[in-house]
Amino acid sequence: MNFSRKNFLKTLGVSALGYSSLSFNTLGDKTVVDHKLRVGLASYTLRKYSLDELIDICQRLDIKDVAFKSFHLPYESSDEELRQITAKVKARGLNLYGGGVMYMKTPEDVEKYFNYAKAAGLKMIIAAPNHELLPLVEKKVKETDIVLAIHNHGPEDDVFPSPESVYNKIKHLDKRVGLCIDVGHTFRLNLDPATELKKYKDRLYDVHIKDVNEQIPDGKVLEVGRGKMDIPSIIAALKEIKYDGVLGMEYEKDADHAMIGLAESVGYVRGVIDMV
Repeated sequence: MNFSRKNFLKTLGVSALGYSSLSFNTLGDKTVVDHKLRVGLASYTLRKYSLDELIDICQRLDIKDVAFKSFHLPYESSDEELRQITAKVKARGLNLYGGGVMYMKTPEDVEKYFNYAKAAGLKMIIAAPNHELLPLVEKKVKETDIVLAIHNHGPEDDVFPSPESVYNKIKHLDKRVGLCIDVGHTFRLNLDPATELKKYKDRLYDVHIKDVNEQIPDGKVLEVGRGKMDIPSIIAALKEIKYDGVLGMEYEKDADHAMIGLAESVGYVRGVIDMV
C-alpha cells in the first residue's frame, strides 16, 4: 500500500497524543480487532533529554514501553541506583523492558552488561557482541533468563550488518538469543525490511523503527513518513507474523529538539497501524 503522506495525515487527522495502538476494521455490524502492535521508545532518541523529561514526553505521547540507553540508565550506576531508576520509571507508568544497544567486545563486557541488566531488572539486552563472545553470551542468557537481541547496524558494521548475518550466527544457540532488526539500517543495505522481518520471525525479539531518505549506504534518517521506506509494508509484515514485541521508535535526527520529530513519527506509525 502506498500513501501520500500529506493526504494520509490530513485524512486521518493523526495525533500522537493518546492515539490507540489497536486497529479496527468494520465489516457490516462486525468489528474485527487486528493484531495489536505496541509503539515504544528506544531512548537514544531522547539522548539530550533528562530522565524526567523523557518520562514526561512518554506520558504525553502515550508510550508505555521503553528501552533505555546509558544516557538514562548509566552503566556506572551502583546496583541500588539502577533499582531506584527502574522503580521511578515503573511508578510513572512505564515498562522498562530492555536496555541497549550494548557493545560487547571482551568477556568482561559480557559480565558487566548482564550484571547491569540483572540489577536493573531488565528482561532484554539489545546488544552487539563480537562473534567469539557468543558462547559466553549464551551461557549468561541461560544463567539469568535475560533475552538477548542482537542489533544489526547496516553497511558500516563489520560484525552484524544485516539480519541474516545475525541469524546465521545465533540459529543454533539458545532460543532466548535472537534479533533486534533495525529497519532503517536494513533498508540502507538495499534489503526489503518487510521481507527480512518475516524471514526471521522465529527469533525476532525487538524492532527499531525509523525512516531513511534514500536506499543507499549513506542514507539519512528523518521523520517517519518523510522518507523512502515503505512503512505500511513493514507494519503489515509485523501484523502478519503476529509480532508481540515492541516497535521501538528510534528517531536519530535533531537531538536537541527530538521531541517534535518523535511526536510526528509516533503519530504517523500509529496511523499506519490503524490503516493497514
